[in-house]
Parts: sequence; C-alpha cells; structure tokens
Amino acid sequence: MASNDFADFELYRYTPSLVAAVIFLVLFIFATLYHLYQVVHTRCWYFTVFVVGGACYICRALAHGHKENIPIYSVGTIMILLAPPLYAASIYMTLGRLIIHLDAEDLSMVPVKWLTTIFVTGDVIAFVMQAAGGGIMASGTISAMTTGEHITIGGLAVQLVFFSIFIAISTIFHCRIRNNPREKAVTTMHSSRVLHMTTWEIVMTGLYVSSILILIRSIFRLVEYAQGNDGYLISHEVFMYVFDSTLMLFSMIAMSILHPSKVLSWPTKPQHASRKSHLSNTELLPAGEV
Repeated sequence: MASNDFADFELYRYTPSLVAAVIFLVLFIFATLYHLYQVVHTRCWYFTVFVVGGACYICRALAHGHKENIPIYSVGTIMILLAPPLYAASIYMTLGRLIIHLDAEDLSMVPVKWLTTIFVTGDVIAFVMQAAGGGIMASGTISAMTTGEHITIGGLAVQLVFFSIFIAISTIFHCRIRNNPREKAVTTMHSSRVLHMTTWEIVMTGLYVSSILILIRSIFRLVEYAQGNDGYLISHEVFMYVFDSTLMLFSMIAMSILHPSKVLSWPTKPQHASRKSHLSNTELLPAGEV
C-alpha cells in the first residue's frame, strides 16, 4: 500500500498523456451520445444509467497540465471508478426484463422479483465503497490514501463477486431456455442473418461481452490498488488505458451493437406498427376472406 513517507507519495508517477486523453475524450463523447440517442429513440429509459457511466470517462484531459492538483485528480479517479458500476446496473436490469419478456421466470435460478434487487443492491454497495474510498483518498494525506485504497479494494472485491455470480446465473438461464424454449423465444423473436442467433440471444451476447470486459477491468483495478501508490501498474499510464478505458469503450460499443432495444423497446410509432401488422396478416388470407 501507500508508503508512510510523504516523499514516496505522488498523485501521478508519470505525466498524464494529453494526446491519449483527448483521443479517448472524443471516443467516449461519440459513444455516449450514440447511446443517448438509442435510449431516447427506443425509449429504453432503464438504460439511462449506462449513458451516465459513459459520461464519467470524459474527464482525463485536465490532468496533463495539473498533475499536482488534488481536486482534478480526485474527480477523475472517482468518476473512472464509478463508471463500471453504472454499466453493471443497466446490465442487471436488462437481464431481469428479458426474462420477464420471454415468460421464462421459472427458468431463472433467482426469482425475477429479487434478481434485479439483489444485484443492483450489490452494485450500490460496490459503488458506495468505491466512491467513499476515492473521496477519502482525495484528502491528499498518506493515511487517508492508505485507508481509501483499502475501502476501494473492498468495493472492487464486492463488484467482482456479484459480477461473477451474475455471469453464472445468466449462463445457466441461457442453457435452460435453450433446452426448454418458451413460445416467445421461438416464434416472436426474429433471427439475425448476420450472427445466426435469435434476437434475444443477441441481447444475451451483449450482456456477456460487456460483463466479461467489466470483470477483467475490475480484476485489473483490484490488482492495481493492491500494489499500492508505488506499484508497477499504477506507475505506468498505459495499463490504465489498455485495461480500463479501452475495455469500457469496447463495452459501450458492444452494447450499442447488441442493444437491448432489439427486444426490450417500446414502439416509437404504435399506430403505424399496428396498421403494418394488420396489413401483414391480411396478406396471408386467401382472396375474398380479407
């Protein structure tokens, strides 16, 4: 952990790269705005917290010219720590809604009425612990940094445990519904010609990809903070970009392509959709029976 000697403590053990910060700033702005468009266009309001998570990564560029500024360091650190729990909350809510949509509540290991509550509660605990740890570290003293690191590590550990359980529960549900398909999973979900999967499986794939990326990122952060302020990982900025920012950007891209609105969205033009459905049905009737 952080040394008790003030001379050994530094906010950054490198000069934060302005070029890398600006590149990721632009990439996350585009990814976040596109997710915002998808939420508004498809009215998947429960996915709004995912958008907020993307906005948390737009905060690194100022560090380049202010590497001794504690407020800038604290805000940047806290926001980057809190983004993945926000992503996770949307992922948990998506699985619960998907299970209900497919009328497959009996196939879930955890009752759906508790599924979202349990995992979001765990996510909130991890969120609060990481926020508290980041806030304590923001005071700038060595003892506070040590205490804050311990609390942050605890929050990351909680997040890892809940995410691992969530991935296991999701996989078991997926296997069960494949073996015992419900009517909605077979007849009302169109197949993707590109991915050769039903639409609900595309959404599940998005949840898997995003969850695994967040899991890898959380493992990295756990090891990074366990090494302390003078550790190898935290002393080299490239690791932060490779195992945090890049992974979370890929998570946003994956969820934008495999967006839950492919299944869990409200029709934007219900009257038009209803008329189109009626026309499609009449086309199937023999002449004279319309």
